[in-house]
Amino acid sequence: MTQPRLRSLFLLAALGLGSCARTVPTTSGGGDAAGQGPAQYVNPLIGTAAFTDPKLVGYVAPPDWHGVWAGLAFPGSALPNAMVQLSPVTEFNTGSGYQYEDTVIQGFAHTNKGHWNLCHLPVLPVVGPAKADGSYSSRFSHDTETAAPGYYGVTLDDYHVRAQLTSTLRCGLHQYTFAQPQGRSLVFKLGRSNERVNDWIIEKVGPRVVQGFQKTGGQTAYFYAQLSDDIQDIAIQGKGTREGLAVVKLADGSRKPVELRIGLSFVSTANAQQNLAQELGTRSFEEVRRAATATWNQLLTRVAVKGGTAQQQTMFYTCLYRSFLWPALRSDLNGEYTDVKGQVVKADFQYYTLPSLWDTYRNKDVLMSMLEPGVTTDIIKSMQDIGDKTGFIPTFFHGDHAASFVAGAYQRGVTNFDVQDVYRLLLRNANVEGGTRPHIKEYIEKGYISTTEVAAPNVETPGSAGVSKTLEYAFDDYAVAQLAQALHDTAQYRTLMARSKNYRNVFDPSTKFMRGRQANGQWVQHFNPQYPYYEYMYREANAWQVSFFAPHDMPGLVQLYGGPRPFEAKLDSLFTVPWNPAYIARNVSGFIGQYCQGNQPDHEAPFAYYYVDKPEKSQRRLDEIMAKFYNTGEKGLAFSGMDDAGEMSAWYVFSAAGLYPLSAADTRYIVTVPLFDEVRWTMPGGKVLTMKKSGPSRNLSTIQVNGTANNGYFVPYQLFNTGGQLEVVTK
Repeated sequence: MTQPRLRSLFLLAALGLGSCARTVPTTSGGGDAAGQGPAQYVNPLIGTAAFTDPKLVGYVAPPDWHGVWAGLAFPGSALPNAMVQLSPVTEFNTGSGYQYEDTVIQGFAHTNKGHWNLCHLPVLPVVGPAKADGSYSSRFSHDTETAAPGYYGVTLDDYHVRAQLTSTLRCGLHQYTFAQPQGRSLVFKLGRSNERVNDWIIEKVGPRVVQGFQKTGGQTAYFYAQLSDDIQDIAIQGKGTREGLAVVKLADGSRKPVELRIGLSFVSTANAQQNLAQELGTRSFEEVRRAATATWNQLLTRVAVKGGTAQQQTMFYTCLYRSFLWPALRSDLNGEYTDVKGQVVKADFQYYTLPSLWDTYRNKDVLMSMLEPGVTTDIIKSMQDIGDKTGFIPTFFHGDHAASFVAGAYQRGVTNFDVQDVYRLLLRNANVEGGTRPHIKEYIEKGYISTTEVAAPNVETPGSAGVSKTLEYAFDDYAVAQLAQALHDTAQYRTLMARSKNYRNVFDPSTKFMRGRQANGQWVQHFNPQYPYYEYMYREANAWQVSFFAPHDMPGLVQLYGGPRPFEAKLDSLFTVPWNPAYIARNVSGFIGQYCQGNQPDHEAPFAYYYVDKPEKSQRRLDEIMAKFYNTGEKGLAFSGMDDAGEMSAWYVFSAAGLYPLSAADTRYIVTVPLFDEVRWTMPGGKVLTMKKSGPSRNLSTIQVNGTANNGYFVPYQLFNTGGQLEVVTK
């Protein structure tokens, strides 16, 4: 044991904080403060570690990678869909800024998502004289690390400081317990974030108050911060530069914990000050932490599970928790926000960031529309605001999946928005070149998006991702068609439903794969279905992983393969043809055969056996995925790939609960065998749907709805609105 480590333990004992230092691989680490509700089962550290076993990863990562990507989750304090995510940064310019294998903390940042961005306004408490080179950081041990919903704590070994964090929607509350009352400072690393910092300012505006901003890319994060101790001096190094920082030196003498209360705004320092005064005020650290726990318990209690193992309950509630961290609030208490044009606007709804639609449309956004319809409404209004000012409803990364998000939510009863205007914008997306759907003109004319053949393509060969776009646009057309039908626009419904069959145009009957087609209609000749591409033919996938994607028309897809038996055989091969460890794409990992759980494009595939009347085969794969790729790894903290703003987590929530929205544009759920004896859904309107499991095995036999045998494997969303009993009987 090193001398700094001994000093850390002595510090904890002296401060009476030993109960905060606990090992967290199998518990939330939140202790009694997590209360008796489901928040006590949440472990925010899950998803921060990476798989190290090549058998789980699928290949040996090149040495310069320093391992594979983890779930890219952050362990810090946050409320549901908040502006502030107050979390440690161990390394800038990484996914969430935090990687479990790291041993040094660079600071505590105030925004996070897990996508190589944000991490605004990092702050680090330090002791000692200023460092001319600005190299402020501290070693830490996971033994002193505590994480729970709305709370994070750790001991900074190099400075002998116990750091504790909690937060509200728009404010962060830091509590730093120093071992000695001399030489204490807070370093504001305003030149650092996970984004390129263009400018920053900090200024003292009171004996214990600083304010300023950090400008990154197209947004500016403003802050107003109050300290519990007097400020002796502010030393600024590299003013406004990307490596610059400010050392806020505190007056000597006080032995009380130092509290930093900081309000954020993406509009102005005045709004940040107002957010701080009205939202955080003078409430104590414990009051704020208890309120955060209560907020999470109120949300997490809406899906109550009984039975299962302790590990399964921990994973379930951790995944449910992660499903409600993004998108993030961007409007202030006074209703102001900075819009897509950079103008300050005041509205009567809460303005949110764009959802990570390419990932989360599949399941997370469905879950949000079910349990948080008010937030969902405001997110749609936020997207509409962007659409009205740019001409198109925005998307995220690929596809046009605002279509299924809006159409599905509207059919589930989220209707308190200008649906006609949103529909108008979605039709523009679906028909007008130069907007949300690249190559839409070619797609409409040919029925597919072509691939320009490359003789020797590699993983990073540029392209249009034409096969993936064709498949996704076909699904998006179906989604808009459902909205057209709901709005009685028969002409558009018929046109879009016809276009929704375009997925067939990239199906090669000779190979039974979705395959790239050239502009002249010929198939791409240099074709290896096992080789993954980032954007050549496919988007972050290979042919195997996209060839079962037609969630809106699975019976039609089965017929393309020649019927149930050949489809089943091909699907069997997806899970049994070995992955070639020589094929390495960084965010394509975690395999069962060719199936990839570590990235999203084939997450619907395990459910496809239902369409050949083999639910037991689906269940076998679902159980294997949940056991193999969740809450596993060396410390039980690893995901098989990026959580992607909650998609990976929501996949588990639905799969473990026994209901999955196979087509997010529809309002029916495929029934699987839950991991738990009982799953109780309490909807915002008060109706309760209770799902129970009985029988000796994991093989589905019958489905009973309110005591009556169900017709088929799907149940309608209407069950959540009316409440009732759903029983899954196994054989």
